[in-house]
Amino acid sequence: MSETLSNLLREERRFPPPASFAAAANVTAAAYAEADADRLAFWETQASRLTWADPWTEVLDWSGAPVAKWFAGGRLNVAYNCVDRHVEDGHGDQVAFHWEGEPGDTRAITYAQLKNMVCQAANALVELGVRTGDRVAIYMPMIPETVVAMLACARLGAPHTVVFGGFSATALSDRILDCDARVVITADGGYRRGAVSGLKPVVDEALQRCPDVRSVLVVRRGGNDVGWTPGRDVWWHDVVDRQPVDHAPEAFDAEHPLFVMYTSGTTGKPKGILHSSGGYLTQVAYTHHAVFDLKPDDDLYWCGADIGWITGHSYIVYGPLANRATSFLYEGTPNTPDEHRWWEMIERYRISILYTAPTTIRTFMKWGAEVPEAHDLSSLRLLGSVGEPINPEAWMWYRSVIGGDRCPVVDTWWQTETGAIMISPLPGVTATKPGSAMTALPGIEADVVDNEGRPVPNGGGGILVLTEPWPSMTRGIWGDLARFKETYWERFAAEGFYLAGDGAKKDDDGDIWLLGRIDDVMNVSGHRISTTEVESALVSHSSVAEAAVVGATDPTTGQAIVAFVILRGGAADDDIARVLRDHVTKEIGPIAKPRQIMVVPELPKTRSGKIMRRLLRDVAENRQLGDVTTLTDSSVMDLIRDKLPSAAGED
Repeated sequence: MSETLSNLLREERRFPPPASFAAAANVTAAAYAEADADRLAFWETQASRLTWADPWTEVLDWSGAPVAKWFAGGRLNVAYNCVDRHVEDGHGDQVAFHWEGEPGDTRAITYAQLKNMVCQAANALVELGVRTGDRVAIYMPMIPETVVAMLACARLGAPHTVVFGGFSATALSDRILDCDARVVITADGGYRRGAVSGLKPVVDEALQRCPDVRSVLVVRRGGNDVGWTPGRDVWWHDVVDRQPVDHAPEAFDAEHPLFVMYTSGTTGKPKGILHSSGGYLTQVAYTHHAVFDLKPDDDLYWCGADIGWITGHSYIVYGPLANRATSFLYEGTPNTPDEHRWWEMIERYRISILYTAPTTIRTFMKWGAEVPEAHDLSSLRLLGSVGEPINPEAWMWYRSVIGGDRCPVVDTWWQTETGAIMISPLPGVTATKPGSAMTALPGIEADVVDNEGRPVPNGGGGILVLTEPWPSMTRGIWGDLARFKETYWERFAAEGFYLAGDGAKKDDDGDIWLLGRIDDVMNVSGHRISTTEVESALVSHSSVAEAAVVGATDPTTGQAIVAFVILRGGAADDDIARVLRDHVTKEIGPIAKPRQIMVVPELPKTRSGKIMRRLLRDVAENRQLGDVTTLTDSSVMDLIRDKLPSAAGED
């Protein structure tokens, strides 16, 4: 941490926005002054960008803190705001999504067509018995029907939980059970790395543990063979396509639940983060308008995230559609059939805004600048980064090689729990610094504090907190208010601060630099994965007696998972690393597969029995060991060191 702080203090480069960009920017420096003068009035103005069936009576009710009520008394329909109103305003012929499948098939869906599809899907869900308040699980590839399914749920006031298509059957069933979803929407499969990856078979396996699921609605995409349960499973094309294209949207209270999104915490059980409707849509729409400077009549916007993550919810679906964006949606991987795929699509479609993760950027760097330089990327006018801190080298490469030294780069910090971007440059205002998310957006209050909750001075490091409520904030953890309070609010309860769980520093100008997690949550390619979750998966294998997992610095993914395991007596370890990595993939998904598994005789523990993961991180990163005096037996670390040559590496 101290070395990182020292390095960041030496960053001298500054990149003010181009004069022409600043002159036409959606949001100017006046927004900061407006929000500072009256923060609630500022958010009231942003809420007015939406269409409300009934006005709110109170901007913020914080009497039930830490559960907020924003725009209390107001009523709206999220799907109407994302689709219908644009058609009613005469924009039905505007393309909402240009979609391209990994094999190269394409679709262009206008707002009028999207409205019809959403209405048909809503009518189909009603036929399947979905009512207001029912939860619907969505386990889908990156196809237009995934967006349609989410909007159909929103239209009915049925909260959805979208589960990333790379998760295992166990992870899927855990989420279905936790929120008690009775309907699942999936596809037979989706294309991934040139082949069809089956999704319906995973759902079938998951539902062996979920007897209360009554309906599975299946989109035909991959053409792969799937099992079928009569009376439960129905094809999308059989049920949805025959529905009428009219459906009257009902207005719901601003606090009506919109979706539950599961994210890793410090325990093995994922947290169901609950987001409501009015405040969430207000902030994702405003931040999309402000941070990406979207011009709906001119821009083609591409967020390269997966819809199964919060970035996909906020900046593929709800924010862009509320702003009448024309977006690009791509099903597959960046290197199928080769490393030119992304840049060829940007060139062909003339994409103007790109929002992606530092892991992706570092992967492109590894492939070489000559790949993007073979394409005309002159249509790009703004670049965004999301999911984890971006190192200055990757930031500069992104700006120079992809942006031609002309595009502002907006490095954004936010979380599943915050719902929308919180800290980011404003592209028409901010003189950016490579690697810094800069300052809180207008209407957002963030600070870096010490362990006692006192703000650190400029040049100091500490813990990132949010000091005032914001519209898109989570309304809690599904079914577990006590865990919500303990996880996010207990540490700084006296100050009333939200604990983000990230370390940060203020530079000499007071700008914020993110330094990664302060808890036992790893950030792998922008995906939050709990050490406890991976440890639990490892220990569930019959060969493993005990396991400890740490995140180690990785030049491509930011962090990689390194596991230390003690085998049960008699367990052979010849091929155990491969076996255990496959086991974790089955239990959680490929994103949680350890980069390395080290079989060790003991784990370093304190006298109270706590595993010293700090020392294991030192081993994983080949650093000199820190203080070992609190260990019960310091010779354990020598034994682990001796095992290093037999560590199982990447495959």
